[in-house]
Amino acid sequence: MTDRTVLITGATAGIGEAAARTFAAAGWRVIGTGRRADRLEALAADIGPQMHALAFDMRDGAAIDDALASLPPAFQAIDLLINNAGLALGTAPAHQADLAQWQQMIDTNISGLIAITHKLLPRLVERKGAIINLSSVAATYPYSGGNVYGGTKAFVQQFSLGLRSDLHGTGVRVTSIEPGMVETEFTLVRTGSQAASDALYGDARPMTAQDIAQTLLWVASQPPHLNINRLELMPVTQSFAGFQVARG
Repeated sequence: MTDRTVLITGATAGIGEAAARTFAAAGWRVIGTGRRADRLEALAADIGPQMHALAFDMRDGAAIDDALASLPPAFQAIDLLINNAGLALGTAPAHQADLAQWQQMIDTNISGLIAITHKLLPRLVERKGAIINLSSVAATYPYSGGNVYGGTKAFVQQFSLGLRSDLHGTGVRVTSIEPGMVETEFTLVRTGSQAASDALYGDARPMTAQDIAQTLLWVASQPPHLNINRLELMPVTQSFAGFQVARG
């Protein structure tokens, strides 16, 4: 066991779940958050007493306050915040998109992220801790149907850089992790279709949630004088497409 504690948002599946298991295996105390209490409780039961589960919706500021206030003494000194919770909804072009889906992405990927970050900053400054924000290659490279999802991830990327500037001199490290294709529930949630998910990842050899979890642990394990500002990752099978051209 180390004397370090990590809070991981969105720990009920995918990268968040893999990160919870990976950090726990490395000896960290883990606080896992998410909306699905049953999944969190099952994960905590599997990991054991070094994980504490906090079930709440990232879009509910009062629920975040209540959850953080309920932390047992052993989990109150947080050294690392991993802002992983987020989602993509819909693939329609902007002029056909569902405004409610846009708002849900903004509320979760931006508003929820900044709320929990703001609430934990005093503890992180006191501990000279670290923040790792999960952005995306969609923050840098636009694609059809990416519209608001890409915009939210661009915010996360820029917010991370802004935090680095504001936290200058505090010893707090901030990193933006920007993955490409990772096989998780991402596409299933986005489209509601298992067939669409299978078609996207089939034969593509995408990255796995465990790949990203190991990257998160590596970033967190760097010496305290070293900051990874931004880290972009893609599977070897994914690279850069040409520009679109409409003819006629």
